Amino acid sequence: MKGGGRVMEFEQIYNIYFKSVYRYIRKLSGDEHIAEEITSETFLKAMKSIGDFRGECDMRVWLCQIAKNTYYSYLKKSHRTASVDETELQNIVDPNAFIEEQIGVQDESQQIRKILHTIPDPYKEVFMWRVFGELSFKEIGDLYSKTDNWACVTYHRARKIIQSRLEEINNEKRV
Repeated sequence: MKGGGRVMEFEQIYNIYFKSVYRYIRKLSGDEHIAEEITSETFLKAMKSIGDFRGECDMRVWLCQIAKNTYYSYLKKSHRTASVDETELQNIVDPNAFIEEQIGVQDESQQIRKILHTIPDPYKEVFMWRVFGELSFKEIGDLYSKTDNWACVTYHRARKIIQSRLEEINNEKRV
């Protein structure tokens, strides 16, 4: 498609994926204004490079990758540390609780935020895609050209690392 056809096609992409990209960045940044700015910039970048999209992954995953990279660039420019949604982070505190259901305390959320930034890849990335990007294990596996089982195991290992480090911090406080 040329000219107007591409604009119409991209407009459909925008309408379908805007909420997903915004929610992902909103959870990642913890700030609705930053999320709006990054989401807008993401779609601008995507529109300019839509011709480079090879279809090797889902469109939503591609857009969220652009959004994540745009957000990290924003952080580097602004010299900020990443802020993540307090509730999402707090969901990790109880190893027996469902991440989506548990609500936590602000102090523990800050500890989890710090821990999250020390976890090596791919654990950190898989955890972020699952929690903040709300991707299925199949989508995460596809993103890394791995199986959904690999994504599931990697996610649970990341969660275990976070829980273990949180316990270490809590034990140090008691001493």
